[in-house]
Amino acid sequence: MPAFTLALALGADGVELDARRTADDVVVVLHDPSTRRLGVLANVSFDQLRAVRPEVPTLDEALDACAGALVNVELKNLPGEPGYDADDRIADLVAARLAARDGADDVLVSSFNLEVLDRYHAVDPARPTGLLTLRGFDPRDALQLAAERGHRALHPDVRGFSRVAAAVVERAHELALGVHVWTVNDATRIRRLAAVGVDALITDVPDAARQALGR
Repeated sequence: MPAFTLALALGADGVELDARRTADDVVVVLHDPSTRRLGVLANVSFDQLRAVRPEVPTLDEALDACAGALVNVELKNLPGEPGYDADDRIADLVAARLAARDGADDVLVSSFNLEVLDRYHAVDPARPTGLLTLRGFDPRDALQLAAERGHRALHPDVRGFSRVAAAVVERAHELALGVHVWTVNDATRIRRLAAVGVDALITDVPDAARQALGR
């Protein structure tokens, strides 16, 4: 939570966070599938988590702290990781929480897991969704896949993206998709990607990024 507050104070347009579920289906913000002293998060109740890790916020608490800013909610549920749920319940749980907030939030939902993302899109088709990809996934192929599945954005790893950035951005905009690149911290690369028209840069240094962009 302090990181979200600081990022916005430094001029970020929004924040990115990771959504996972507890054993009793509370959506919390945590990157890793396991937590120290408790083990696999999916096997731990929210009360147990809050007792040991009180700093871990619920999704609602994080959204409240980021009111007025864009929030990129990444759905975490990958095959092979501890607590993996083949039913992809995290998609339904996040959709339910956002629906309960009655449109109060500016949220884009993303995931590396295409099945989870497809599930979310089926449950909440009006919400923009973005496909996250790692370095080894050709951004041109990923863009086509995202478009075919009805997603609204591609979130490519900057490593391996720069060499095809101009072509990918041009094609994405033809398909009415956004391109949000992660994680871009180098000032020269920030300026270069902005120049070819990417729609967002995900960075650890929003103040330095703003300076690089002359903002």
